[in-house]
Amino acid sequence: MGGAYAEVVLAPAVLTMDVGDISLRTAAGIGWGGPTAYDLINTAAHVRPGESVLIHAAAGGVGTLAAQFARLAGAGRIVGVVGSTARAAYAAQFGYDQILLREEFPAALGEEKFDSILDPVGGQTRQAGLEQLAPHGRLAAYGNLSTNEPVLVGANDLLTRGTSLVTYSSILLSQTHPERLADSACRALGLVADGRVRVDITAEYDMADLANAVQRLAQGATPGKSILRVA
Repeated sequence: MGGAYAEVVLAPAVLTMDVGDISLRTAAGIGWGGPTAYDLINTAAHVRPGESVLIHAAAGGVGTLAAQFARLAGAGRIVGVVGSTARAAYAAQFGYDQILLREEFPAALGEEKFDSILDPVGGQTRQAGLEQLAPHGRLAAYGNLSTNEPVLVGANDLLTRGTSLVTYSSILLSQTHPERLADSACRALGLVADGRVRVDITAEYDMADLANAVQRLAQGATPGKSILRVA
């Protein structure tokens, strides 16, 4: 939705909600990442009790929330993948059973397979992820941070292993089925409000520093959540 970097914005009524007792600062931190992480775990990947989950960009705003939502969904093992040792230490706070560096994926996993994989990276990471799916596993693609050429996937290859490649876009969902996105946002807010999910805001910027904020986000320089202060 355009116009978000402003003191006043116009939004569809269905996508506005009362945040209750949650502070506006925390509510801002939930933002897009909250319903996205909730939907990735509960709708796109449809994580079931006892299943294993692998989450790329594990230290990011979506990754830190997705790990917590996966645990609440009953996941038995949750593995995160990050880009640096500093991010590995940060991601470990959010309930991951194991953290891998990006250069260790997938070699460090050996023969281990996963029921669900969340991938915003694309490229070779996505191709390798498809190979790491267990029978009837689901890979949920929700971005292409690598900006690589699209991965070509044969339907017959997926069929023989019973695996699935699904996609998720909260931007598209806000346009086509806003009521579904609003429902997920309310559920995410509820889990934060009752203390079962933690939102970690690691950076705050003033409007005058917006260009730097966007640049740092694009470079992946800030783990967790970033918020923008308005007058």
